[in-house]
Amino acid sequence: MTRLQEAEKELFELTEKVAKLRRDTIATPVKNYVFQTEQGEVTLLELFGSRDILFLIHNMGQGCRYCTLWADGLNGFIPHLESQFAFTLVSKDNPLIQRQFANSRNWRFKLVSHGGGDYIKEQSVALDSGNAPGIVCYTRKGDEIFRKNSSQFGPGDEFCSQWNILSLAGLTSKEWVPQFNYWKRPEKMDDGGQNLN
Repeated sequence: MTRLQEAEKELFELTEKVAKLRRDTIATPVKNYVFQTEQGEVTLLELFGSRDILFLIHNMGQGCRYCTLWADGLNGFIPHLESQFAFTLVSKDNPLIQRQFANSRNWRFKLVSHGGGDYIKEQSVALDSGNAPGIVCYTRKGDEIFRKNSSQFGPGDEFCSQWNILSLAGLTSKEWVPQFNYWKRPEKMDDGGQNLN
């Protein structure tokens, strides 16, 4: 077994250990926060719908290329997750801006805005991280809501497969930065290039 294979085996075993620790986490009660949507106010409890588990994706908003990368990747999992769980994206952006940006990315997320209020101040993904990107898992028993686990997103984390793909080429997050789009203007435009930036 090569050193790389040994390290991959260790990583797999550590991932299993993390999963067990997450299973064993004792959920803590939280209040029923209020969010804004295009249709008006919605509560945290209402985001569960008929499900008992809710994944809430913390997104910093349309101004973050990294948050956009994570959401682009998670977007493909939505139908799989929603077969059993509630799944929503929350950001500080107002609902109209959220919807416009989501449409421009072909995102299918349910969207809510915390608007910088109590929710993000009290429920950040990591202690004192504020409006940081990540994911929070909530559970409910009747009308009681509990926070089970959370994890902050960042270059190299386990929630964005892009980093693992890049590592196969020997690249790190310091050598590749996501962009909103990757089109580069050709030296010569077929249409003459008038009025294009």
